[in-house]
Amino acid sequence: MGYLALGLLILGFFVLFVIISMLPFGVWIKCMSAGANVGPIDLIAMRIRNVPTDFIIDNFIKGMKGGLSLHVSKIEAHYLSGGNVGRVIDAMISAARAHLNMTFEKAAAIDLAGRDVLEAVAMRVQPRVISTPRGISGIAKNGIEIIAKVKVTVKANLDTMVGGAGEDTILARIDEGIISAIGSAEQHFEVLADPSKITKNIMSKGLDAKTAFEIISIDIADIDIGRNIGAILQNDQAEADKKVAEANAEGRRKLAEAAFQENVALAQEMKAKVVESETEIPRALAESFHTGRLVPPRKSKVPEVGFGADNG
Repeated sequence: MGYLALGLLILGFFVLFVIISMLPFGVWIKCMSAGANVGPIDLIAMRIRNVPTDFIIDNFIKGMKGGLSLHVSKIEAHYLSGGNVGRVIDAMISAARAHLNMTFEKAAAIDLAGRDVLEAVAMRVQPRVISTPRGISGIAKNGIEIIAKVKVTVKANLDTMVGGAGEDTILARIDEGIISAIGSAEQHFEVLADPSKITKNIMSKGLDAKTAFEIISIDIADIDIGRNIGAILQNDQAEADKKVAEANAEGRRKLAEAAFQENVALAQEMKAKVVESETEIPRALAESFHTGRLVPPRKSKVPEVGFGADNG
């Protein structure tokens, strides 16, 4: 019985030694001094999973001091998932100070989706202006081209940040809306007189649907008159018609020339036949004389009238 007790005592000392050797005392003391509810078993488990306890606890304490309700296991899980723990905690603190409803799960999902969650929160608080990189060209119904440059004020939509389309989609939809709005104008000066008609038309279409942003405003920064597309198209059509007419005329000329050459050849053929027929006439006459079918005419004897004694 004494040996059993001694063995258990030795085993207990060994387990205690292992626990003490694996427990990061500095981190544990830091948790106790900061009032963080993290036990020594949690810290030992982190070391077993090869998780940097200093880094996790520092961010946990930072979030706790920032007024966040967190659990250290969620922070550890996000770290093991490859997330940026520091950015997530900073984003949640910024969101809490701006009175935005952001849970750790939402912030972690935005971070794991490849977006900068801290920038998303900042963009939600302070909207950003996106400018079209080039002028957007549209053509009014009278054929005049109008070139507009647009500035779009957007803010991040944290609810659709995961899976939502980005800035390129917003700009592409705005391009399409401006082209459509300009194209629906009867005269180009209608757009020049009141450019707000374009923006009002675009804003009513909900172009920010299924994107990571909310459109606050769309403003026309610059608007210019471009080319007279209608006149250019008319000139191009006239030039095309001219080329078609010239091609048709050339075709008719070729046909007439071919017909003329055909008639010349036919005339030569007829002439050859006439010459051939003329060569047959002497032979036919000779044959007729020979066979007696044709008698040559005889000269008639006319009595001579004298002036002699018979008249007297």
